[in-house]
Amino acid sequence: MKPTHTPFCDGLARRDFLRIGTAGLLGMNLSMAQMLRQEARGAGAGASPSFIYLFLQGGLSTIDSFDMKPEAPSTVRGPFNPIRSRVPGIHVCEHLPEVAAVTDKFSLIRSFTHGDAGHGSADHHMLTGYRPNAAFNAGLSPNNQHPSLGSVIAQRLGARGSIPPYVCLPGMHASGSSSYLGPSAVPFVIETDPNSPGFEIPDLQPPLSIDAARIADRRALLAQVDRFQRSVEQKANANAGELSVFAERATALMTSREAKTAFDIQQEDPKLRDTYGRSTLGQSCLLARRLVESGVRCVTINHQNWDTHSKGFVTLKDDLLPKLNLAMSALFRDLDARGLLQSTVVVVTGEFGRTPVINKDAGRDHWSRCFTVALGGGGIQGGRVLGRSDAQASDPAESPYGPEDLCATVYHLMGIPPHGEMLTQEGRPVMLTNAGRIMRDLL
Repeated sequence: MKPTHTPFCDGLARRDFLRIGTAGLLGMNLSMAQMLRQEARGAGAGASPSFIYLFLQGGLSTIDSFDMKPEAPSTVRGPFNPIRSRVPGIHVCEHLPEVAAVTDKFSLIRSFTHGDAGHGSADHHMLTGYRPNAAFNAGLSPNNQHPSLGSVIAQRLGARGSIPPYVCLPGMHASGSSSYLGPSAVPFVIETDPNSPGFEIPDLQPPLSIDAARIADRRALLAQVDRFQRSVEQKANANAGELSVFAERATALMTSREAKTAFDIQQEDPKLRDTYGRSTLGQSCLLARRLVESGVRCVTINHQNWDTHSKGFVTLKDDLLPKLNLAMSALFRDLDARGLLQSTVVVVTGEFGRTPVINKDAGRDHWSRCFTVALGGGGIQGGRVLGRSDAQASDPAESPYGPEDLCATVYHLMGIPPHGEMLTQEGRPVMLTNAGRIMRDLL
């Protein structure tokens, strides 16, 4: 069962989700073979932290969650009340009590800003660190103009063992892939909902009708086809022969005990699964913890439906905030209990926030001039607040930060020099971050 998604106000929900790959001769996803190229290139890479990007697509209302304004007029403050958290002086929404209990494990940037209130373009900015150009905004260029954080991490650090370096779930945002870094840095995409009964990864399972002997026969047939293909295309395309090598390894991955274990969420204690919450968001966070524990470099969780224009407070109170409350708090607690928090950078944010003034439909509209981002783990000090918004959370009152700074900080914590260069497939150098600053006050 796949997760269901409602369209955003600009109708971008379907366009912003792309499937990767097509069915191959063995019924496998082509993205797996592409992903395995990176494993080979990354062999021997040294140990480094992991990264979990919890992306709340649609735009979390941070004025109703992490930066509440109880002294503001009723048209601004909304119906929710702030509560004290574990850290003196930090208050969060009353509908996030479990999150309030773990504020010592993450910090908040309350002066985040980028000035782009469009879903697709703001997504791209937050997921890549680059503001898209005019061609993107006119719909004349692909959504993925620049490589995502996860793709850069995958290319620079490579894979650990037989599992992919970069995983997206459930599904992949169009701005979450590799752009000009090419197929070596594409994510392994989990299309199915980790909360669904009988959840499994089709790419790790041979077709039920094919036994081991028939798989071996098909591998032999594939080898014959590849030999013919190489004889025809060797001069035309020097890379044409690569696919057979990685398709062979993709076949081996289907029987990899390490990969099966990493993705098998059914092995988790049901009580722990309940702690995360029996929701797509909760089980995605639990699977993300399993994956980084198994050596995945980056997991991007793309959770939709945060575009709360109408009846926003009802949706937040009854649906979205309770799920975030369980999932986010359990993720930080679980990582910490397993000794993984110090080696795992966690970022929780949407593409922007919501308007300070409540609209006529009891919701809030897009607001990118000021919102809050939560970060923890991987060398980030918990229990801090960086920056400050004004009295109505309309604009930063001090220390504004943006996507470029977020990316520079994540790269730094991952051991990647943030002001280095990437090379396009044509060999053209592009900066990793465009003037991004490392937010050292958090470190």
